[in-house]
Amino acid sequence: MLYSSIPDARGLYDPALESDSCGVAAIVDIQGRAGHDVVVDAIRALQNLAHRGACGREPATGDGAGITLAVPAALFDAVTDFPLPPPGRYATGLCFLPRDPDDRARARRRIEDLAVAEHLEVLGWRPTPVEPERAGIGVTADGCRPHIDQLFVAAPAVAGVRPGGLDLDRLVYPLRRRAERPGPDAPAVYFPSLSARTIVYKGMLTAEQLARFYPDLRDPRCASAIALVHSRYSTNTFPSWTLAQPFRYSAHNGEINTIRGNRNRMRAREPALRTPRVAGDLTRLFPICSPGGSDSATLDEVLELLHLSGRSLPHAVSMMIPPAWENDPTIDARRRGFHEFHAALLEAWDGPACLPFTDGRVFGAVLDRNGLRPGRWWRTLDDRVVFGSESGVLDLPPDQIVEKGRLEPGRMFLVDTGAGRVVPSDELLAGLARTHPYRHWLRVGQVALADLPRPDTRPGPCTATPQAHRLFGYTREDLDVLLAPMAGTGREPLGSMGNDTPPAVLSPRPRLLYDYVTEM
Repeated sequence: MLYSSIPDARGLYDPALESDSCGVAAIVDIQGRAGHDVVVDAIRALQNLAHRGACGREPATGDGAGITLAVPAALFDAVTDFPLPPPGRYATGLCFLPRDPDDRARARRRIEDLAVAEHLEVLGWRPTPVEPERAGIGVTADGCRPHIDQLFVAAPAVAGVRPGGLDLDRLVYPLRRRAERPGPDAPAVYFPSLSARTIVYKGMLTAEQLARFYPDLRDPRCASAIALVHSRYSTNTFPSWTLAQPFRYSAHNGEINTIRGNRNRMRAREPALRTPRVAGDLTRLFPICSPGGSDSATLDEVLELLHLSGRSLPHAVSMMIPPAWENDPTIDARRRGFHEFHAALLEAWDGPACLPFTDGRVFGAVLDRNGLRPGRWWRTLDDRVVFGSESGVLDLPPDQIVEKGRLEPGRMFLVDTGAGRVVPSDELLAGLARTHPYRHWLRVGQVALADLPRPDTRPGPCTATPQAHRLFGYTREDLDVLLAPMAGTGREPLGSMGNDTPPAVLSPRPRLLYDYVTEM
C-alpha cells in the first residue's frame, strides 16, 4: 500500500480486511466565527485522546492522527508566493508524493496534465512545511513518510466569476480520483483532501506529534470555525499515512461489519451510476471503492460520491446509516417513505460505528442503528459545541455548560454554522423527508416481488440425446444409478460402491499378511 508499512496479502492476512476503532473529537463555533483558538482546543482534545490511539513496538510510530479544518484562507494568502483568488474560489489540499526527486517530478507533471484535461488551472505548488525531527516520529513512520506538497487549483471564470465552494469541489473531484491511480510513466499519489471548503492534515503520527509535525497548525493565522480530530487505533491491522483519519468528509470510530457486501454492491451498481453534477464520463472515476482501503476509507468514498452528486451531507449520511425504521411504529409516514425509498437505492452500512462528519459549514455526528459506540456533546455559554467519543476530551468548567447530551442510535446531531444553530434531529429528518415526494414515488415505481407473475414450472418434453448427455458430462451410471431411481421414487438414490478386489487367497499377486484375515 502507498506510504505505509502494510505488507501484501499473504496467508491469513489481507489488507482488504482492515478496520479501525478509534477516538474522535470536534470543536465547533455555532455562529461560524473562525479562530485559531478553535484549532488549539481541537489539538488539545486530540492529545487528550492519545490513549484511544495506538502504536507498535516503536512508541514514536503511531497508527495515525489528523485534523480537518475549514480552509484557513488568511494563512495561505500569507505563505504562498503566487496570487490566489478570493477565499472559496480555489481548491487546495496536501499531496503525498514520492520522496525520490525524479518520481516526484513525474508525479507532479502528471497531476498538472490531468488538471488541464479536466479544464482546471494549476495556480501553484507550495512545499508544505513539516518538522519530523521536532515531532520525534519513529523510524518506521519516517521510513515510509511521503514528501508532502500543497496543490492550489481553480476553475476558469464563467461570466467573470470563478466557480467556488461545492461547485468547485465537483470539478476537482475527478482530478483527485484520477491522480490517485498510477499512470503509465508516473507513480500514484494521495490527497488527504482537495477541496475549496476544507483541508485535512494527517499522517502516521501519534496524537501528540500532529501539531509538532505540521507547523501550519501552530500558526496563529490558521483559523477555522470547525475542527474535527481523530486518533487511530487500527484494529489487528497495520498503520499507514494514507489510512490515517479524518478522511475527506468523515472521521470514523468503530467498524463496518457489512463492508464486504457494501463494496460488492457498489461495484455491481457502477455501470448504472449517472449524475449530471459531475462532468464527463463517470467510468474514469471507477472503482468508487479503492482497492486496499480500510472500511472507514470506503465509507468516506461512497459518502463523498453521494454528496457531490447532489445530496446534502446530512442527506447522504442518512442514506448510508439509517435508523432501525422498518418495525418502528412511531415513525411518521413521510419519514418512513424517505427511508423506504433510499433502502431500495443503497443498503445500510452497519457498524458498530460513530461517524462525525463536516463539509466546512455543517458539523454532524451519528450512531448507526446498533448504537454500540459512544458519542457525547456539550454546548457552552460562548456558543460553542464540543463533541467527543468520551467525556473529558476538553476541560470545561461546569458553569460554562448550558446543554449536553449523547448520541442515540439512528439519530443525528447537527450544527449548521451558516444558520448559527443546532438543528434538532427530528426537524432535520422531517425536512429531508419533505424535500421530495418519496411516498408517491414508491406508490408509482415500486414493484413487490409478490406481485410478479409466477413462472410456468411444468416440465417440458424430454429432448435429451446421447450427444447432449456426453456434452454435459452425464454417464450411463449417472442415468441408471442416480437419475432413474430419483425420477421413479422421488427420493434420494441408495447404493453402494461394492468391492471387486479378489480375496487374498485367490489373488495371483503377493499380498500382505493382514489381507488374509480381512472380513469381506
